[in-house]
Amino acid sequence: MRRISRLALALTATVLLALGLAACGDDSSSASSDPIVIGYSAWPGWFPLKVAEAQGFFTDAGVNVELKYFNDYTASIDALAAGQVDANAQTLNDTLAIAATGSDVRIVVNTDFSAGNDAIIADRSITSVADLKGKTVAAEAGVVDHFLLLQGLEANGMTEQDVDFRGTPTDAAAAGFAAGQFDAVGVFAPFTIEALKRPGSHVLFSSKDYPGSIPDHLVFSAAIVKDRPEDIQKIVDAWYTTVDFLSSNPDAARQIMADQAGVSTEEYATLDAGTQILSADDALAAFADADVPTSLPRTAAKINPFLVDSGLTKNEAPLENLFDPSFTQAVVDGGS
Repeated sequence: MRRISRLALALTATVLLALGLAACGDDSSSASSDPIVIGYSAWPGWFPLKVAEAQGFFTDAGVNVELKYFNDYTASIDALAAGQVDANAQTLNDTLAIAATGSDVRIVVNTDFSAGNDAIIADRSITSVADLKGKTVAAEAGVVDHFLLLQGLEANGMTEQDVDFRGTPTDAAAAGFAAGQFDAVGVFAPFTIEALKRPGSHVLFSSKDYPGSIPDHLVFSAAIVKDRPEDIQKIVDAWYTTVDFLSSNPDAARQIMADQAGVSTEEYATLDAGTQILSADDALAAFADADVPTSLPRTAAKINPFLVDSGLTKNEAPLENLFDPSFTQAVVDGGS
């Protein structure tokens, strides 16, 4: 549902300058009637944005938000980097990648962890990670499922050099595995469905086995966070109102999200099960630099060299100021 090709960044300085000038137009207040534009694409952890819009939670919070849906996830990343949206829903991998190329952004909301929707799928002859030795394993190079593969190999005393890795676009990797071209494949839902059409294929391990390895976020431009903190807080408030609504009104919420995804509620339930939407408390805890798998700074420290080694970035992204827990902290404290 996302994560297919990663970085074709087009940094548009004139647009960024225009946004900066517009933000300076009124010094009397950080709030503005201009909409804050949030990009998102097809992933269960981000569809709650549509619920927030449909239920009027942004309006109730007193903030003007315009949601911009992207069929192409990569285009949404490019839009944030170019200043064409004020915020975007995206992975930690992609956030580090654009930060490494000079985009000044802030991770404001930790929306979810992938909890099974990213998987390494193998044929029937492979029953353990050790059995991957010398086998052909396809995944899109440098993206989250490639990273997941390395996590599984490392946990079993192996490296990428122990397998015959084939960097392949996600859709082609799933189809190729289903056709018997590879021994194993790393894909995300719904391409997992395609891959599992191969007789005897099975999930060898998934993001459920590595909690915190694939985090997702609402990422804002640093400029909008600086210029309109009150409105950013209202957006975060509305997000957690939505998270509560998912629990208190699951059927209504699932219908809205399934409609946006273009699937039945039954089909959506299976995708939803592979995503852990974070409460405010859990999201705040993830910001902490701690020796736990769900620590974002800990995960970022692993992803940074991975992106360089994969050739997606020349330098590691600066982590100082990237994470901004203050808005989630305000929700937890009840002071927002």
